[in-house]
Formats: sequence, C-alpha cells, structure tokens
Amino acid sequence: VQTCALPIYFTLGLSILALVVLRVIVNVTSKVPEIQPVPPNWQKKAGNLMHLALYALMFCMPVAGWLILSAEGTPIPFFGLHLPALIGVNEGTADLVQGFHETLGTLGYFLIGLHAVAGLFHHYVMRDTTLLRMLPERK
Repeated sequence: VQTCALPIYFTLGLSILALVVLRVIVNVTSKVPEIQPVPPNWQKKAGNLMHLALYALMFCMPVAGWLILSAEGTPIPFFGLHLPALIGVNEGTADLVQGFHETLGTLGYFLIGLHAVAGLFHHYVMRDTTLLRMLPERK
C-alpha cells in the first residue's frame, strides 16, 4: 500500500469493522430462510464454521490494524477523525501484530475463495437454495 493511500486503507478497514458489527446485529435479530433441500448435517456444520471463521477474520483484521497503528504511535484516521490508541507505543508489539495481520490476510484469501467455491457448488451442483436465500424475498 502506498503511503498516500494509507489513510484511506485504514479508514476502509475501520469501516469494515463497523459494518461487521451491524451485520452481526442483523443476523441475530432476523431469521434466515432454510436451505432447500436441507443439506446433510456435516455440510451445515462446515458452513457454520466457515461463517464463524469469516466473521472472526472481518473483526480481527481491522482490530489488528488499529493495534498496529496504536503500537507505532501513529494517528488512527477515520473519516477525518483520529480514534484513540488501543495500546501504548511498542515497536516489538507493532511488528508482532503486523505479522499476525499479514498471516490473517493470506488466510482470508483462502477462506473467501473456498466460501465462493462452496456457494457455487451448492448452486450449480447440489442445486439447492443456498445462494438464492440471500436475495430479498419476492412477494
């Protein structure tokens, strides 16, 4: 990421964090249609585990970025505001969390790809309603 684009990168990351929190609230307060035909139990468990991993990724990546900036003593930009540091300045901690952030990013590419392939598999091979249930209800 180029230096001039960094504030945008950090702002987008923190925006993702805010959107994930909203998404979790929506998931908890609304009912998701059942997949038809009902998939085997192992597929339901695998899907739940994948969603948990993706939500953890979408939460941990921005928090790790915030921790990195905090440990570097760098201001945390968010739409023109500067958010408070989460931890004190410590270059060793910044390097450690940076490595964690990069590893999570690499793992994230794998998880996102696997999730997309699984969704397409369900739609085109299993011919179930996995993808269709994400669309708004039609009346």
